[in-house]
Amino acid sequence: MTDHDEAAVVRPLTLAWVSRHLEAGERVVKAEALHGGITAEVRRLTIGTPDGGIRDLVLRTFVNVEHAEDWLNREAVALTLLAGTGVPAPELVAVDPTAGHCEHPSLLMTHLGGRTVLDDEGLEARVPVLARQLVAIHALRPAERPRGYTALTTADTVVVPKGADAEVWAAAIDVIRRPAPPYEGRYLHRDFHPGNVLFDDVLSPGPAGARITGVVDWAQTSWGPADLDVAHCCTNLALLHGPAWGLRFAEAYEEAGGVLAAVASERLYWRVRDGLALSEEVRLVAQSWREAGRTELTTRAVEERLDGYVTAVMDALG
Repeated sequence: MTDHDEAAVVRPLTLAWVSRHLEAGERVVKAEALHGGITAEVRRLTIGTPDGGIRDLVLRTFVNVEHAEDWLNREAVALTLLAGTGVPAPELVAVDPTAGHCEHPSLLMTHLGGRTVLDDEGLEARVPVLARQLVAIHALRPAERPRGYTALTTADTVVVPKGADAEVWAAAIDVIRRPAPPYEGRYLHRDFHPGNVLFDDVLSPGPAGARITGVVDWAQTSWGPADLDVAHCCTNLALLHGPAWGLRFAEAYEEAGGVLAAVASERLYWRVRDGLALSEEVRLVAQSWREAGRTELTTRAVEERLDGYVTAVMDALG
């Protein structure tokens, strides 16, 4: 190993497991920790080939994560499915969901070119591209459906940001006390947002420069309403770039041919449910974005944007 960064070091049993899944004569020559993940340790592994060349793989490891086995099994199934579609995703190399061979549950996959883009610059061109990609994901019809979606919050676990409009938040919480509205099921990524989308390394000016090279982190694939995936991306865009961009993404999704709930109260339910779910993870989300370069996104700044977004959604759809 040539990278001595402690966060990048691959544990001995895991390294041996990875090595068993390489081609003859190949070896791991370098490991680099990738930032941005909240639940998993992610490393890029540089593989030396017998002819003196290199190629890259990605190793995802879950340490002390309650649902690691389920998430890795779901990701392995998703990557296998996606290999036969036009959705750009990594190819599965190997998976050890129960840590039968590694120190911790792990998944090995191919490395995709491109990078995550979290900057405000160029956002207007990227939003329609993100929307078209999500429409394509929702169009998938697997022979075997993934399990149904899991709600990520309850009315009793919402964390109201300091200084937020208590009346607005109380009304929003009341929205998710209602039963979930009926929906037509779709194949959901369930964590689709800019941090899990890779764009071409070379971004030329204008819409033509916004080209997606990959969508990653398929560990929570589910079956459920398209509104829920859209709502999750809306919330993330609102927190990254401002509340107006959260509202804009839903419009872009429909402009791209996506279909959302026809009734405003049903749209409100899914949009608010996801926004309130993020209230419980603001600190972790803000930290991951700062590590990715958005240093101005303090926990407080993200809380203020979340308050602004929830208020905007309630005003628009409530």
